[in-house]
Amino acid sequence: MKCEATRTPDDVDIPALREKYRHERDKRIRSDGQKQYFKPTGAVAANYAVDPHTPIATRAPISEDIDVIVLGAGWGGIMASYHLTQAGITNFRNVDTAGDFGGVWYWNQYPGIQCDNDAYCYLPLLEETGFMPSKKFADGVEIQQYAKLIAKKFDFADKALFHTHINSLHWDEGIKRWRVGTNRGDDIRARFVVLACGVLNMPKLPAIPGIDTFKGKVFHTARWDYRYTGGSYENPVLDKLAGKRVAIVGTGATAIQAVPHLAKYAKALYVIQRTPSSVDERPNPGTEAEWVKSLKAGWQKERQTNFHRAAMEGLRPGEPDLICDIWTEISRNLAAQFEAEGWPQLGLEEFLARRERMDYRVMERLRQRVEQLVADKNTAEALKPYYRFLCKRPLSSDDFYPTFNRPNVELIDVSETKGVERMTPTGFTANGKEYEVDCMIFASGFEVTSDLKRRWGIDKVEGRGGTSIYDHWSEGPKTLHGTMTHGFPNQFYIGYIQGGLNASVTEQFGKQGHHIAHIISEALKRGIKSVEPSQKAQDDYVQRFKELEMDLSQFQRECPPGYFNNEGEDRPKWALFRSWGHGWDAFQQVLEEWRVKGDLDGLVLER
Repeated sequence: MKCEATRTPDDVDIPALREKYRHERDKRIRSDGQKQYFKPTGAVAANYAVDPHTPIATRAPISEDIDVIVLGAGWGGIMASYHLTQAGITNFRNVDTAGDFGGVWYWNQYPGIQCDNDAYCYLPLLEETGFMPSKKFADGVEIQQYAKLIAKKFDFADKALFHTHINSLHWDEGIKRWRVGTNRGDDIRARFVVLACGVLNMPKLPAIPGIDTFKGKVFHTARWDYRYTGGSYENPVLDKLAGKRVAIVGTGATAIQAVPHLAKYAKALYVIQRTPSSVDERPNPGTEAEWVKSLKAGWQKERQTNFHRAAMEGLRPGEPDLICDIWTEISRNLAAQFEAEGWPQLGLEEFLARRERMDYRVMERLRQRVEQLVADKNTAEALKPYYRFLCKRPLSSDDFYPTFNRPNVELIDVSETKGVERMTPTGFTANGKEYEVDCMIFASGFEVTSDLKRRWGIDKVEGRGGTSIYDHWSEGPKTLHGTMTHGFPNQFYIGYIQGGLNASVTEQFGKQGHHIAHIISEALKRGIKSVEPSQKAQDDYVQRFKELEMDLSQFQRECPPGYFNNEGEDRPKWALFRSWGHGWDAFQQVLEEWRVKGDLDGLVLER
């Protein structure tokens, strides 16, 4: 069935909306930026630090020499490990603070959790494993089980060290290895280190005055406590919330999935919102057996390529939209317009202007959807998203908006006061009013674009000569190919770091893992003890990256504060959308040509 263009309002007043967007952004900007979040202490820290999902087993400290340590067992670490095995490298370990594989899909076990985009694209290696998601937006429990399946299938599951926090990485020049220290007393000497720490690994909490005085239950959604709420990850019947007053801070990706479950069981639910999300409908059909039988070899790569173009670059003449959801709507609608016009030749400026107009039309459609589903006009108005499409993560849910029609649910909009004013022993204060609650749940997200040390949580990362990576990258990353940096031999990075950007994060991480595994493999084959970019090669790459990079500062200035722009910065150092200006395919070609050339150009090799 062909995926049709959506019907969007044509009579949008872009100048007026642009001013409205600016006003809504400005009233939410806080002068304290990232300081509005804090590292918890006391009772809050105790709830925050615990793993509620898996008991921590004692073990003896490990002292060993190893080829590779992979920091992380989420998708970045899993894809790095997969490509290491494909390159014939087996003497490695994944190390993670979690109790199993999955990364964010291990920690996020809150009720209602599902994939937010097409699982047939998001879940990697489907053809290699023979696995097929049960539906378009797969449930979190299925995703985590699949992550574990990959680790088992490719024989690296039993090597991992879980509930282990790396607190120091130090390059030992005498032995040409990284000394890896952990909270378990380990002394691991690794030839190579891959930092696959992820972007959704470090939960953050708002620094609300009085948070330590609250006598009720407090937890972050990434530490969901089913012992308190009732139910389980597999069966989230939150029956222990009966008679309880619950507040949840946040209306982002987590909250729109958890809120309907909380509302079903709690006596009263207060949903505290600073900035609303855009929430479209969520058709989620099961995977049809006949469709699976019809798939030909290479189908996932084709689908991922189609998703990337539809979500980020634009569909090509005659190319269908295989994904057909909120992520691809703008490109799908533009393609329909261009097809009706005979695919006119447009310059970049005109194309972007056309895309901007469609952006405003789609967002107006989403605001009208709120009006159709939320009965109370004031509540509906507060839930309307006034910003550009990719200023916040696009979301979908059939249950979130109707939940606000329930008598036990109240939206507390704190956009004017920029957050909860304070917590008390019995509840919280917002907009000058006190609310008594039994439980406060923080759906406040993760450290995504904040300073590196906050996100990694590693006390010391020291390269050659004792140079700290946090000083070396104090103004942002400096790399070759987005995966290595000068002065830190045999150290590699997976993430949104100065490279190509793909609409599917797992595809991006996979390509980074492939490139890293190639370099490590070549170093081992050639008897190379240390490898790192030369200063010149790094400087040349950084300069070229900057020359090609698209200037997104104007777009950032139109967005409300959030993790995409590091709480309102125009040019955040660790912005997610900084990428190779010629696009994903061009970047992959650059890396492929570099690998085929075979001389590891730009790397200093020490034997």
